[in-house]
Amino acid sequence: MTDKTTPKTLALGIPKGSLQDSTVDLLSRAGFRLTFSSRSYFPSIDDSQISPIMFRAQEMSRYVADGVIDVGITGSDWIAENGSDVVEVADLVYGKQDLRPVRWVLAVPEESACRRPEDLANGIVATELVKITERYFQAKSVPVKVEFSWGATEVKARLVDAIVDVTETGSSLRANRLREIDTVVTSTTRLIANAVAWEDPFKREKIENLALLLTGAIAAREKVGLKMNVERKNLQEVMALLPAERSPSLSDLADSDWVAVEVVVEERIERDLVPQLKRAGASGIITYPLNKVIP
Repeated sequence: MTDKTTPKTLALGIPKGSLQDSTVDLLSRAGFRLTFSSRSYFPSIDDSQISPIMFRAQEMSRYVADGVIDVGITGSDWIAENGSDVVEVADLVYGKQDLRPVRWVLAVPEESACRRPEDLANGIVATELVKITERYFQAKSVPVKVEFSWGATEVKARLVDAIVDVTETGSSLRANRLREIDTVVTSTTRLIANAVAWEDPFKREKIENLALLLTGAIAAREKVGLKMNVERKNLQEVMALLPAERSPSLSDLADSDWVAVEVVVEERIERDLVPQLKRAGASGIITYPLNKVIP
């Protein structure tokens, strides 16, 4: 019999490995603080209703599908590779280095004569992503032997005919003097849930709250807040410089001839925008980082 006095908790899987640091940073931006003890797979978190555990991203979807954990963060590549039946709650477009999808690419040594996937017929391809790679070549009717690689796949490129490996920037491929032939699959990070946990009202609300905060934290990473004071006679000119998709907030100041303007803008335009605003008559301009932007 279930002890109804036991507090409910949500078992959250955090990816160990290449995504770990960026995931912990994202959770921090979302408002959660994790503490890690040496060699422990069970970090503590400042939410008594969440119980975190570390798993490799490659196996996360299997544990979520099997109900070992309620919710987890992993790549869409590993969900497809494992054929896991899970609820995909949110697409969290972030990776090890920045906010963009990662690609699994078919690559060969620079000196290889191969230029197309078809040139690898009857060859050997090494990869961690075996099933997806097999389906890729089957769809092209190219017979190859796909071998599982236990990491450091770039090193094996000159021992076999080609590799399929993951890349964000291509720097590792260039460092190993490898050349891309094709993109096998593109992947983004997903928040996934167990189907049974998703139907539990308590767990579903916690999962939806987590998704909202995480997506808000991602949305904020490339934006900044902008505050300024503007004399009313200059307001129209200043407003014309601000992004049109969101109306700025306007507040009256003690001096009725002035208003306070506040808006969220893309960080990439902020350095060009601020001097323009100053020339248009804005003063007391403040820019500040954002933790979350909730639409």
